[in-house]
Amino acid sequence: MLYQIYEAQRTLMEPFADFAQAAARLYSSPGSALATNPLSQRVSASYELMYRLWKDYEKPQFDIKTVHVGNSEIVIHEAVAIDKPFCELRRFKRFTDDLDKLEQMKKQPAVLIVAPLSGHYATLLRDTVRTMLQDHKVYITDWKNARTVPLDQGEFHLDDYVNYVQEFIRHLQSRYGHCHVISVCQPTVPTLAAVSLMATRGETTPLTMTMMGGPIDARKSPTAVNNLAMNKSFEWFENNVIYRVPQSFPGVGRRVYPGFLQHTGFVAMNPDRHLSSHYDYFKHLITGDDTNAEAHRKFYDEYNAVLDMDADYYLETIRVVFQEFNLVHGTWDVRNEKGLLERVRPQDIKTTAHMTVEGELDDISGSGQTEAAHALCAGVPKSRQKHLEVKGAGHYGIFSGRRWRDLVYPQVRDFIQRHHEAAPAVIARAKRRGATVAGVA
Repeated sequence: MLYQIYEAQRTLMEPFADFAQAAARLYSSPGSALATNPLSQRVSASYELMYRLWKDYEKPQFDIKTVHVGNSEIVIHEAVAIDKPFCELRRFKRFTDDLDKLEQMKKQPAVLIVAPLSGHYATLLRDTVRTMLQDHKVYITDWKNARTVPLDQGEFHLDDYVNYVQEFIRHLQSRYGHCHVISVCQPTVPTLAAVSLMATRGETTPLTMTMMGGPIDARKSPTAVNNLAMNKSFEWFENNVIYRVPQSFPGVGRRVYPGFLQHTGFVAMNPDRHLSSHYDYFKHLITGDDTNAEAHRKFYDEYNAVLDMDADYYLETIRVVFQEFNLVHGTWDVRNEKGLLERVRPQDIKTTAHMTVEGELDDISGSGQTEAAHALCAGVPKSRQKHLEVKGAGHYGIFSGRRWRDLVYPQVRDFIQRHHEAAPAVIARAKRRGATVAGVA
C-alpha cells in the first residue's frame, strides 16, 4: 500500500514541479518583464529549488561521447553486448582515425566493471568508466530497475547475480582470450563468489580481480549501514521494506525493495549535509554562480535517481553478507545455472591476481572489510596481491572524483597492466590444468 501512496503523491506533485520549473525560467529569462524586478533572482532561485525537490528523477545516461588519450580524442560508441532480464552488459567501443593509436588500443586489456545493484544506477560509476577508457576496453553491468521487469521474466536471486557475472566473464574471455574484473562496493562479494566457483570447476579465471570498498567481511569496522543490516532480523526487513510494484509499471506485482525507500535511507544517513548542500545551491543561484549550481544539479541528478531491487535478491544479500557471513565462514552454497548447489571456495583461486582498495574515511564499507579478501584467497601468492588504502577518501572518492583519477586509477591501471603482460604464462598454466574457457582451452 505504501508504494501506491507514494506513486499517487508523485503523480500529484508533477504539475507543481512543472509549474515551479516554468516560473523559475520566467523570473530569470532576460527577455521577461518579471526578470527586471530587484527580487527576481531570489524568486527564480526559490522556484528552481522547489522544482529540484519535487521533480521525478529518471535513470541518467552515461553520455560518454569522447575521451582524451594523450593528444588524441577517441570517439566512444555505447552498445549492449548482452541483454539479460535484469541486466544489460554494456560495452564502450572506442574509435579513432589514428592507425597507430588503434593498433595500440587493440592490445589493451579488456575490463569488466561490475557495478553495484544497491539503489543507484550503474551511471554512478560514470567517472570510473570514463577514466578506464583511456587504457582499457571497458564493459559494465548496467542493472535494470526491477519494476520494469515483467513477472513472466522470472525471479532474481543473489545466485542469479553470481551466474550473470560468470556469463559476462566468459563472454569477454571468448572475445579476447582473457579479461580483468573490477567490482565496486556491493558486488565485491558476488564477484568473488563467481570467480571462486569458476576456479573450483577448473575454468580459466580473470587475470586480475580488483575489489573496491566492498563488504567482503562486514564484521570488521561495522558502519551504520552494516549495523542496520546486522541488528534487524531477516523478518523485519521482509515485513517493513518489501512491497509489490503497483499497476503503472511493467513489473506490476513483483516484490521489490522500492527505490524511494532506499533514497530516504541515503538522505537520513547525512541529513545535515544534504540540507547544507541545497542551501548552498540556493545561494549559488542568487549570486549567479552557474559553475557550482551546475555541479549541484549533476550530482543530485545522479544521487536522486534510484531503482527498485528484486526482493529475493535484496533479502538474500542481507542474510548471506550481513547476517550469516557465509562467504567468510566458508558456508555459502550458490545454485548454478543448471540448478545444482556449489560451495564457494575462494581458496581455490590460484592464477587470478587480486587488488583491494579502501577509503580511509569510508562510512559505507569500513576499514578492513575489503582487505579481508586476501586472507580468503589463500591460494594466490602474496606477490600477486596488493592492498591500497586511500588517505582522506570516503566511499565515493575511491571510484569517482579527483582522488580516484589521481591516486587510485594509476595504481589500478599499473596492476592490471603488469598482470596483463604476464598473460601468456598464465594461459599456459591454465592449459596445463585443462581449462575449459573458449580462447584458452
